[in-house]
Amino acid sequence: MVVATSRKTRGGITSVVKAHETGEQWKKYHCRWIETHIDRGAVCKLFYLIRGLLTYIFFLPTCAIVHIHTSEPPSALRKSMFMLLAKLFRKKTIVHFHSFSPETTINGKFKKVYHYLFTNADVVIVLSELWKKYVNDTFELGDKVRVVYNPCTADISTQKYDKKKQILYAGTVNARKGYGDMIKAFAKIASDFPDWQIVFAGNGEVEQGMKLASESGIKSQTVFLGWVSGVTKDKAFKEATIFCLPSYAEGFPMSVLDAWSYGLPVITTPVGGIPDVAQDDTNMLLFNPGDVNMLAKQMKRMIVDNSLRDKISKQSTLLASTTFNINTINKEIGKIYKELCK
Repeated sequence: MVVATSRKTRGGITSVVKAHETGEQWKKYHCRWIETHIDRGAVCKLFYLIRGLLTYIFFLPTCAIVHIHTSEPPSALRKSMFMLLAKLFRKKTIVHFHSFSPETTINGKFKKVYHYLFTNADVVIVLSELWKKYVNDTFELGDKVRVVYNPCTADISTQKYDKKKQILYAGTVNARKGYGDMIKAFAKIASDFPDWQIVFAGNGEVEQGMKLASESGIKSQTVFLGWVSGVTKDKAFKEATIFCLPSYAEGFPMSVLDAWSYGLPVITTPVGGIPDVAQDDTNMLLFNPGDVNMLAKQMKRMIVDNSLRDKISKQSTLLASTTFNINTINKEIGKIYKELCK
């Protein structure tokens, strides 16, 4: 049983589980998705939790492995109930950890919750070598901790769209992901490139972003699409020429994986799992979180240098077809299932 948020919830965990759902291991091991949360009001959240818990209890006696996806403290607290029941029924367990901040999770006031989940798990999956170090430095779990990357999407339509002079940002519009830095950086070079735009695809602090763009003098060159999915997401990525994520903290950013899937050259920060594969000036352009001047410089380089864009774009496609290929990742999940079934 795969215990995770609802397939209707917006965000990275849903995207990851949907990707796993396409793999051979999902069919081979008869996986069942137990939905325990949805990003709606309190009544809906409670309904999903109760329904998920009852469904879980009903199927638990007949399953061999419980694969728990969790991230921030509210999620970890909910999943502790499922772990407790799994151990009572002596089931093999996997905790798949998607957090972006050690300070609010494993090193915060909920440290004991994560200690309970991780020490009771047979395998703990993290999203990068850096997160493996964080978890082992805190809990000393040794070989129990495995790195399995999030996969690139394979859900890309055949519909074609003309490229536009746009730098795309995708994800929740909030301070952690640095949307304000992107607006401030582009404002420094916008007058030199009046036919270029920055485009934000995501929900969150949209009104604050629009206000900042107006105050920075680039209102006409800034577009907020809101949350996108399906056809609108496909269109946004295909029309963009450059992708940028100025994030301060990540597990492994799904939006960067999406950008690689579409062959977009990426400008981002060396946070979360990015340092595992980052080669500055070769497969992406990097800058430190909060360094607005360097971000503006990297944006300008990517805009004016077509050969640089093409080179990094080819590397994006290579990453999507090798290390982060969905089939590769699903085979790794399958190997863990096989190991635990022994």
